[in-house]
Amino acid sequence: MLAESGERVRILSRRGGGPQHPLIEPIAADARDAARLTELTSGATTLFNCATPAYALLPVETPALAVALLTAAERSGAGYVNLSNTYGYGPAAPGEPLTEDLPMSPTTIKGRVRAQMWQDAITAHDEGRIRFTEVRPGDFIGPGQLSMFNLLIAPPVLAGEPVVVPADLDAPHSWSHPGDAAHALVTLSRDERAWGRAWHVPPVSDAPVRAVTKRFAELAGAPVPQLTSMSPLDLHNAGLADPVIAQTWEMQYQYRRPFVLDASLTAKTFGLTPTPLDDVLLETAASFTDCRRAD
Repeated sequence: MLAESGERVRILSRRGGGPQHPLIEPIAADARDAARLTELTSGATTLFNCATPAYALLPVETPALAVALLTAAERSGAGYVNLSNTYGYGPAAPGEPLTEDLPMSPTTIKGRVRAQMWQDAITAHDEGRIRFTEVRPGDFIGPGQLSMFNLLIAPPVLAGEPVVVPADLDAPHSWSHPGDAAHALVTLSRDERAWGRAWHVPPVSDAPVRAVTKRFAELAGAPVPQLTSMSPLDLHNAGLADPVIAQTWEMQYQYRRPFVLDASLTAKTFGLTPTPLDDVLLETAASFTDCRRAD
């Protein structure tokens, strides 16, 4: 999106990969190295953080990444736009949507990590050391995402198998498209009104797991699956054998009760609208089909 509008872009990753474009320079680097990150950010207008450690290592590796990002932003003078999530809020009040003005009240390890990352950066902004803003999407749905939908729902639906999800199947749940998050990151980086606060990504839907699964099956031309809610005991036992599943346990409050993101402020301020749900589901189904063909 940035390169297509004529801006020069450096993409930093451990392996140095990235899309092929004449204005995109892929660089292999460890973003936790503050000195190297500062060097590579020198002269940049904006530093976007879209990095996240492996899910099982998130509580261990995120603090060093956060320090490096903050250091690079302060030393280089680049605006700092952080892609975060909703973990720092903790559980929402019953019947209430999450809004950006809620205080950080995390009840989990990963939530406390995210809340501290936010607090350190917004403090630096308030003290005039950096310019900072944060973008917070809901639960990702779309190609290439390590998400509940892509891990536990899409594959069995496309295979014509039963679906078992550790969630209340009929609780409202906000889903966000990664493309909408990217659009929000770029839009906010170019608007002076964005700095100094957090913004939600407009969800593609607040539909429960059951409804989204049914619609996905219909659009993919697959039979509507038998859908079962995984018990807490079964989730615990699954986590004993899988470190990623084990890390989902403490986030169950987002799936066992309504989880709704209010993004009306973002929509009103910047005119951002979400990708239609059907488009997202069709894109997701096509991505799994393409992967199977590649294999």
